[in-house]
Amino acid sequence: AFDTPVGLVEFVARLRELADGKPVGIKLAVGDTREWMAVCRAMVETGLAPDFVTVDGGEGGTGAAPIEFSDHIGMPVKEAIVVVHQSLVGIGVRERVRVVASGKLFTGFEMAFAAALGADAMNSARGFMFALGCIQAQRCHTNKCPVGVATQDAKLARSLDPTRKAVRVRNFHRETVEAFAEVIGAAGLDHPTQLAPHHIYRRVSPWEVRPLSELYPSLEPGALLRGDGHGFMRAAWDAASAASFKR
Repeated sequence: AFDTPVGLVEFVARLRELADGKPVGIKLAVGDTREWMAVCRAMVETGLAPDFVTVDGGEGGTGAAPIEFSDHIGMPVKEAIVVVHQSLVGIGVRERVRVVASGKLFTGFEMAFAAALGADAMNSARGFMFALGCIQAQRCHTNKCPVGVATQDAKLARSLDPTRKAVRVRNFHRETVEAFAEVIGAAGLDHPTQLAPHHIYRRVSPWEVRPLSELYPSLEPGALLRGDGHGFMRAAWDAASAASFKR
């Protein structure tokens, strides 16, 4: 459907048009930051943008994925959220584009962590799969899931009782959202949108903890367009082209 960053945003715009204005977004795992910045340049050059970007971490993926991919390929989700959120701020389109976090996030605190880094929402597949009874047999691609979660085999599918498992899924969702609300309240806040990087600390050595606001880069609105910014994000922006994903 496309082979350039400009082609990508034009394809998204075309899908939105065909869907009578329904939100259309993209999902990606950040690998080479320059490639993501190429998409950002395409947004600036065309004036087109997705309604949302779902940021998947290298930790995510199906149980059918090779272990090398699931353990080592792609930027970790928390760092990827920062790159996507801050770059959208840096090109002045953050108010137009929502950021959704995904990739092995399934607790109330992880929701808060993602929100503090800039995510507007969070997807969870793994947590709900566990609630259904997934035992991580890593046979998703064989049609032989032993607990009936990922199979079309009628005999194996009998292991999955929708009536009973639906209650577990509902309970998982309710308790997770409640835990998230408790974290917001414990921080003295009234709403998730008030979460910011300075609310969460990370241990960086046996004797030192620092707030996320000191550990991750922060850009002012439109900074990349003005030539401001520094470090790897600035370098990736300078190296990117809206015409190609390649260097």
